[in-house]
Amino acid sequence: MRTSAALPAVIIAALVILCAPFRAAAQTAPAEPAAGLETDPSSALVSALTAACRMQDDRFAAYLTSDNAAAFRALPSDQRAAFMRRLSLTDNAGHPLLSSDAKNHSILRCEASDGTSELRLGDARVHENLAFIPVSVPGGQQTQFGMVREGGGWRIISLGLVLFDIPELSREWAAADLNAKEQAARRTLLDLAATIRQYQDAFGRLPESLAELGPAPKDQISPEQANLIDASLADGKFGGYVFRYRIVPDPSGASTKFELAASPAEYGRTGKKSFFLDASGTMHGADKRGAVATMDDPSLPAEKTN
Repeated sequence: MRTSAALPAVIIAALVILCAPFRAAAQTAPAEPAAGLETDPSSALVSALTAACRMQDDRFAAYLTSDNAAAFRALPSDQRAAFMRRLSLTDNAGHPLLSSDAKNHSILRCEASDGTSELRLGDARVHENLAFIPVSVPGGQQTQFGMVREGGGWRIISLGLVLFDIPELSREWAAADLNAKEQAARRTLLDLAATIRQYQDAFGRLPESLAELGPAPKDQISPEQANLIDASLADGKFGGYVFRYRIVPDPSGASTKFELAASPAEYGRTGKKSFFLDASGTMHGADKRGAVATMDDPSLPAEKTN
């Protein structure tokens, strides 16, 4: 009984001895700086861009000055996400990968479902409480981030020559994003019109619907599945817009002409302007508050297609 009672105590003592080195190592390992408390401006910028890549708005806010952090947190969630997308150069949350070049400059890649962006940091120029860090992307585009020391860490203060003003930048970037979506919708209408004519040349008639232009199984192209556009556009939805197609019979009753329309799927978020391509190939457009545009809307210049 005495031997069996003493055995657990021996085992416990051995476990304490074995675990002690690991516990000591854990206590002496250097702690990673808390968000926003990096003492090196380049490291702080990498952390901010990493948070933007991951769409971690709370962590990203830690790298903004106090006024901008408050303004950023006050934005609606979709505007916070849009702001971070602008910095990470991706449309969706991604997986950040950090490496360095031969000069030990940081390279941050953001791998997202829509593609991979790459940001290359250059040499930081530090002047007391200010730092300026060049950042380039493949292709030669370059900008410069300004950083300021505040609250024990480095914060983003400017982008290029523009001071970081969260509300103003958010409005400007949101307007630019809307304009880009609207221009893309116009181009898609024109491309779709050209595709419909291609279908007409191939099969001797107009498609009954956009669905007939859609994907086909391998080696099974037919008038019902022409394999000319992707599944999303064949379903009438693409790039935040809803697309409509209508055959317009001529006076003799022949079905040789058509009309196309594109209106924002979410007015104010994916676009404001609606577009209409009439049977003569003239583009019309206006802010219809989400309603479908018609040929009675103003014509847009330089969009004649035939």
